[in-house]
Amino acid sequence: VPSSGEDVNRGDRTVPYDLPRVDFYHWVLTDIPAGVTELAEAADADGLVPRGKPAGPSAAGVRGINDYTGWFAGDADMGGDYGGYDGPWPPFNDERLHRYRFTVYALDVDTLGLPPRTTGAEALAAISGHVLDQASITVTYALYPAARP
Repeated sequence: VPSSGEDVNRGDRTVPYDLPRVDFYHWVLTDIPAGVTELAEAADADGLVPRGKPAGPSAAGVRGINDYTGWFAGDADMGGDYGGYDGPWPPFNDERLHRYRFTVYALDVDTLGLPPRTTGAEALAAISGHVLDQASITVTYALYPAARP
């Protein structure tokens, strides 16, 4: 995502292609039970849920908080804890094509025992040394007609 939100979704300008980018977690779900082999489309959300959803236990695992929690901090209309999944929602005026990477990790432990408000970066740190295997898929998404890779 853009490293600065100054130009994001502003009709009078674009988010420049050369603006540095940072990782952004749209979904944090840990302690997925071994019997869960798939999640139905929109099982955790269908797009961005204003003011978020609670973190904590769910049928599919434990919802951590995604990065919309920090992105909207201080915004009276959107602020809140964004548990589980929200997105994709790239800026409509971004000159760069957004890439979304979904990764599932198989671990050598049944549970990480993390608190519900765990962030994506904290979850990745907690699985260090426990990963047996992983699978990822990367998709691209853009709303701005002239977005380029």
